[in-house]
Amino acid sequence: MSPQDNTFDGWLVAGLGNPDEEYAGTRHNAGFEVVERLAGRWRASGWTSRFHGRFASVQPPGLGCTVLLLKPMTYMNLSGRSVQGAMTFYRVPPARTLVVHDDMDLEFGTLRLKEGGGTAGHRGLESIAAAVGAGFLRLRVGIGRPGRRDAVDHVLSPFAPEEAAALPAILDQAAEMVERCLREGPQAAMNAFHRRRRPGPADDPDD
Repeated sequence: MSPQDNTFDGWLVAGLGNPDEEYAGTRHNAGFEVVERLAGRWRASGWTSRFHGRFASVQPPGLGCTVLLLKPMTYMNLSGRSVQGAMTFYRVPPARTLVVHDDMDLEFGTLRLKEGGGTAGHRGLESIAAAVGAGFLRLRVGIGRPGRRDAVDHVLSPFAPEEAAALPAILDQAAEMVERCLREGPQAAMNAFHRRRRPGPADDPDD
């Protein structure tokens, strides 16, 4: 796909987070974790530094289209700079752009696919909306409310031990949800996954 082509029939999946080792494994990097899960499932290789981020293009088995994977390296507040760059170069419309991000308004482990809507104060989403407008899809990954803890401290802190134990199953379900969305459309993914219970640490994927 080149910038001279008029249409793009694949997808851009951008997972939000912060670069640098100190932020690895924190709640705010849930979007990074889902994109990395997808890259592993699809055996994506050839990651490069493009669009102010880490970028890979892959042909996932069974999807029949190109998927662009992006992890903005701009820090969360400037995510729009990276996402806009990839969308502009490949001529990806908002309806084929899926942004994966953490969400404090959802209980830990809850996954919700959403078309459009507000940003609820999420700085990464605010940056993207300001850069490309509305209309992009979102996969919200619940990280729960901080309680009495400051919200910034909460999102930049590591997952609690019991959350870390449950996280692999949650990431697997998030990856399945993305695949269903890309293969059959967002409504089909919503119908299939929004009624599911969230996975827990005792779940066995082979059951």
